[in-house]
Amino acid sequence: MTFYDNLSNRTAVVTGAASGMGAAIATLLAGSGVRVTLLSRRADRLAELAAKITAAGGRALPVAVDVTDDSAVKAAADRVHAEYGPVDLVVNGAGVMLPNPVLDGRADEWQRMIDTNLTGALRVIRAFVPDLVASAEAGRAADLVNISSIGAHVVFPDYAVYGATKAALTQLSAVLRAELGPRNVRVTNLEPGLTSTELGDHIDNAELRDQLGQMVSGLGSLSAEEIADLVGYVTSRAPHVNLRQIVVLPTTQT
Repeated sequence: MTFYDNLSNRTAVVTGAASGMGAAIATLLAGSGVRVTLLSRRADRLAELAAKITAAGGRALPVAVDVTDDSAVKAAADRVHAEYGPVDLVVNGAGVMLPNPVLDGRADEWQRMIDTNLTGALRVIRAFVPDLVASAEAGRAADLVNISSIGAHVVFPDYAVYGATKAALTQLSAVLRAELGPRNVRVTNLEPGLTSTELGDHIDNAELRDQLGQMVSGLGSLSAEEIADLVGYVTSRAPHVNLRQIVVLPTTQT
């Protein structure tokens, strides 16, 4: 894993840090000298990751939180500020992918995806973007990175609601870039294609789960560590350089 020394002494919050891309991003940032707060629902996984980071000489604060719970996000922000002070790097990595045909009417899945992928990101933005603005006003780097998906603008049948939430996150990122860029806060929207994570494990439709597995087998996939490297790269650029939109795919995925 490549580390970025000029990120040293920054303070980050990473959601979805219990596994996959979030865990890899948190590990890379901590290895680069960043104080990292790990946010996710799974306290046991967070504790394990924090222990690994600490054993490697890094600094990590595990905070169990469900981003769909407004009061829980507020409480988590209070804990972060009490332990680490204001943050200057926020990664919205929490997400869930639950594909099914729209005609199946799975309102439970729709609500979970909207609450996690979109509203959850908004809760985190509300909690921490004021810190980013203050960091930028003080002449320091300030970064918001939203992990969207290629599904934001590529049509995958039966992934309509998931794609809609990611399209909304991509649009949110673009508008936030317009609002926050003039205040020297960088906003990056990252859209990965096929990536090896636990997202597929949550699919309860056997046919769609097998279809995703066949796509990965046939086309290959990116690793969570490769996504983390992109986050490290974009946030380590000179403060006046903002890579606002990145689409990253396995070479064989079109």
